This record gives sequence, structure tokens and C-alpha cells, in this order.
Amino acid sequence: MSEALTTQQYISQTAAEVEAALKSVLPANWDVPAQLRESMGYSVDAGGKRLRPVLVLAAAEAIQRNPAAAKAAMPVACAIEMIHTYSLIHDDLPAMDDDDYRRGKLTNHKVFGEAMAILAGDALLTHAFYSIVQSARVNGVPAEIALQIVEELSVLAGASGMVGGQAADMLGEQGVTSIEQLKYIHQHKTSDLIVFSLRAGAWIGGATAEQLERVTEFGTALGLAFQIQDDILDLIGDEAKLGKKTNSDVEQHKVTYPFLIGLEESQMEVERLTDVAKQALNQAELEAPARLFGIADYLMKRDH
Repeated sequence: MSEALTTQQYISQTAAEVEAALKSVLPANWDVPAQLRESMGYSVDAGGKRLRPVLVLAAAEAIQRNPAAAKAAMPVACAIEMIHTYSLIHDDLPAMDDDDYRRGKLTNHKVFGEAMAILAGDALLTHAFYSIVQSARVNGVPAEIALQIVEELSVLAGASGMVGGQAADMLGEQGVTSIEQLKYIHQHKTSDLIVFSLRAGAWIGGATAEQLERVTEFGTALGLAFQIQDDILDLIGDEAKLGKKTNSDVEQHKVTYPFLIGLEESQMEVERLTDVAKQALNQAELEAPARLFGIADYLMKRDH
């Protein structure tokens, strides 16, 4: 992909490539109930930034300036988008955040019913691991690397990762009282999948142990900054751009960074964490880190 593209153009073009790959990720010849297939596709095709799969592909290419690595990583990029989508389907359910709209469209359970929405999420979760295996079977990723990626996704998307963060978020509705508690929720509910995306791409790109460590630090800080920016946008964002109601955190009495430390301090924290992320990336000594630096700056300034 041309290095002349701006960061926004790169994200848009890469997201389009991911969306094209997602359309065929569930084999057409599989005997799947039509409504389940439709429900899965409804949320997967709902748009969004595709940030996590973009990070997989950008990290894979950044390690050794190897476009072939990004191509090999596409099944993993699709996998993380399926994981993210399943989490959103379940997050929108009445038992959790009870949201009617996601990305400007009715949420899955509003269209297909709660039971089918739950099953669509379950199907996307399990199919993600199938997709990772295809990176080895079809795209030539070494089996031991694919196995490492499966293991890391199990940890970072599971009880000690994203699901643990979601549970802490629900429990936190009963009274988060400290920035440390909120940081735990944000790091696991949001940051862990961003860390996974970067590490998975780095594994496929041939990263060293030192590079993986620095990429992990980059992702941890970037993911926390990303979620704090979400907290900020829930207060001052444009509903039309966000595709959902603003002030939903306030209405649901959720504790956020702006609630605990104020809006201005939260904005300063996003800038500080972005600088921390970029310092870690600078120490990784990647051959082609420009896209990752650009994404970090872009996310800090995003308005949706």
C-alpha cells in the first residue's frame, strides 16, 4: 500500500480490504441457519473504524517493511473484528448496556431478537479461532505462530482480558470510587484487544522478543488513551458522527475519566498516554513504524 496515503486514507483503504475479506469469512457452503447467518452478517457489516484489524495489518507490515506479512495476517485481522463485533452485540443487550442503536443502525437484538443476537455473538466468537487457523492453513503463517496467536487471544479476550473488563464494568456500576478501578476496566475492556491486535501482527511480521515487549507497551498506552477519548466524546461528541446517543454514560450513571478527573484533565491524559505510546514504539526499532505513529496521532484527535 502506498506510503503517500494520509493516515486517514490508509485506515479507510485498509478497512475496506478487511470488509471485503469479512464477506467471505464464513464459508458459503456451510449449512448454517439462514437467520443466524443474517444476524452475524448484520453486525459484522455495520461499519465502524475497523481499528483493531487495521492495527493487525499495520503491525505485521511495520516489523520488516513486508507487505506480504499484512496479506498473511488478514485472517487474524478478520478474527479480531469478529471478536470485537460479538462483544458489541452482547454489550448492547438489555441485560448489559441496553442500547437501541450501534453505528447509526438498530442494534442486533432489536432486529433479530435477544436469543438470536446472543447466538450470533457466540458464533462470531468461536469462528474467530477458526479464522486464525486459516492464516496457517491457507496463508503460510507458521503453525507455531498461529498457535501462539490463538493462545494470546484466549487470554486477552477472555476472563483475564476483555470479558473480565466487561464484568468489572458491570460490577463498577455499583460504585467505582478510584481512578485505579476505572483504569483496570478500561485496560481490560478496551486496551487488551488493541494489545492483542498489535502483538498478533507483530508475531506474523517476525518481531523479536524485545520488539514484542515495546509493541505491547505501545498498545497498552494507546488502548487506554482510546477509551478515555471515548469517555470524552460521550460528553462532547457529535451524535451524527458517533452513530449513537451521547451522554449515555451519564444517563446510565457510569463513572468515567471526565467524571473522576474532569474534562480538561482527561484530554491532557489522552495526550500524555499517546506520548508514552509513541516513546515505546520509538524504542521498538521497527523498519516501517510510520503508519503506527500516524494511527496514534489520528486516534488522539478523532471526533468519532
